[in-house]
Amino acid sequence: MTKLNIRVDEALYARLARRAHGAGLPVSTFCRSVLTQAADPQHRYVYSSQDEILATALQMLSILATFVGQQSPKALEQGMADARAILAERGLVPEGARP
Repeated sequence: MTKLNIRVDEALYARLARRAHGAGLPVSTFCRSVLTQAADPQHRYVYSSQDEILATALQMLSILATFVGQQSPKALEQGMADARAILAERGLVPEGARP
């Protein structure tokens, strides 16, 4: 196996470490996974290969949130707070947007 040494600034490392922790992986294993995706042997572009799935999921969740909000605004508020907490725990919410 070839060894690769790279330097990243502290903020990027902190974000990578949060994402790795959220995935239950050591940072090095997480980074190897990211690099593997970026070097996809089928030549798909890593940042857009899941766009259609993401768009569909966001549409469904938007419809569901609208419905729940109309039926029970309190339930929607609690669900959104729970979702933000889960995302923050996994390092998926930007620093300024954390609860």
